[in-house]
Amino acid sequence: MPGLTLLGLGPGHPQHLTCEAREVLSQASELWVRTRQHPALAALPPSLAVHSFDAYYEEGERFEEVYQRIVEKVWELAQRPQGVIYAVPGHPFVAEATCPLLAQRAREANMPLRVVSGMSFLDPLFTALQLNPYPRLYLVDALLLADAHIPPVPPDVPLIVAQIYSRRVAAEVKTTLNTLYPDEHTVSLVHAAGTETEQVETLPLYAIDRSPHIGALTSLYVPPLEEGTSFEALQEVVAHLRAPEGCPWDRQQTHQSLRTHLLQETYEVLEAIDTENEESLREELGDLLLQILMQAQIALEEGAFNVNQVIQGIYRKIVRRHPHVFGELRASSAEEVLVNWEKLKAAERAISGKKEGLLDGVPQTLPAITQAQEYQARAARVGFDWDRIEGVLDKVQEELKELQEAEGAQRVSDEFGDLLFTLVNLARWKGIDAEAALRRANARFRRRIQYLEQAAQRQGRSLAELTPEEMDRLWQEAKQQE
Repeated sequence: MPGLTLLGLGPGHPQHLTCEAREVLSQASELWVRTRQHPALAALPPSLAVHSFDAYYEEGERFEEVYQRIVEKVWELAQRPQGVIYAVPGHPFVAEATCPLLAQRAREANMPLRVVSGMSFLDPLFTALQLNPYPRLYLVDALLLADAHIPPVPPDVPLIVAQIYSRRVAAEVKTTLNTLYPDEHTVSLVHAAGTETEQVETLPLYAIDRSPHIGALTSLYVPPLEEGTSFEALQEVVAHLRAPEGCPWDRQQTHQSLRTHLLQETYEVLEAIDTENEESLREELGDLLLQILMQAQIALEEGAFNVNQVIQGIYRKIVRRHPHVFGELRASSAEEVLVNWEKLKAAERAISGKKEGLLDGVPQTLPAITQAQEYQARAARVGFDWDRIEGVLDKVQEELKELQEAEGAQRVSDEFGDLLFTLVNLARWKGIDAEAALRRANARFRRRIQYLEQAAQRQGRSLAELTPEEMDRLWQEAKQQE
């Protein structure tokens, strides 16, 4: 009768073969193994015919393709009258890609399935490190980590990176880990855990790809960073503040009461950006993140949504609106990206049934200059724009002339607004953030006025007591110092 047996060979040493595995292998005449690169195979009965899929690894370019080919071949073998025994290193369901796929097929086809458990590589790994994985530990595949841009784990939790096959993989893993962990972070490479050649190397993270011992049985242990370095840890702190045993002030807050704080923290972030103060920016981004998490926590308590739904919503939106990154669409310039972005948003509005116009998504509470620049950018994405910057410059001159000729307070105000609006458009054409440019101009003006005040104070005078000529001379000095 056809059938599928999935057998774990243990971490390496023949002594780690289970009694059940030895019994199955002693009665078998044929065995298919994912790879011959496993020490336990040397202890198998000489009469046992062993076939491997090592050639698949040599022929395939990607592990996913190799694993799929193995699954197809094993499944074909399982249809035979005698079925198939398929053996893998460690445990069939621990850090093993092929066995779960085969087991699922067997269940769907009602094929007899036997799983012969084996000691996983984790048990001797924990022994080698003298590590208790309880109460929490993350296990990540090296290839998954190597392909990532950011480690998909909180850095305040211990991490095991399994199956670091080569120094190239180690280098790619290091690059990803470096986005969260410092170069000097002490880690451990564990080679051939559970075998006679077991070795533990303790070294800084930056040196892991220099180890000469890396091979098919190498794993990496990354100790956690200090407490409070993960998003989840901050989320827990915020929830604690809002809990019955938390802070009375925080518990009283609502979406509306925190509105001013949210706006203030946003402006403090902008100020840190404008002053190019990286330390201040780090701190202010944290304050802004706290406001976001507080708003999400209040929504959770009210049964509206939770922060994970917030994250999932923006995750899906980013992926959906970047088909040139996550899909088949191609975009060769930022302008093409923005045009396509507007088309995607229009399609989303059509699907949802929302009757939104081109400018309806721009908040009415934005600062006027920022709002103007966003209006103009959106109009440009659908082709409502000048062909050349000369048209914008001509419009500036036209609006300035109309302002000079305007009479009456309301007309003057309107023409002044039109001139400002056109200047904002000129900023867009020049690739300038008009709001930020004006804020920097304000900051320069403030610094120069302070210079004048300090110069007057050194003379025992007030700023108002300086003559226009003295003010102009000091103003030029302030400009030269900048």
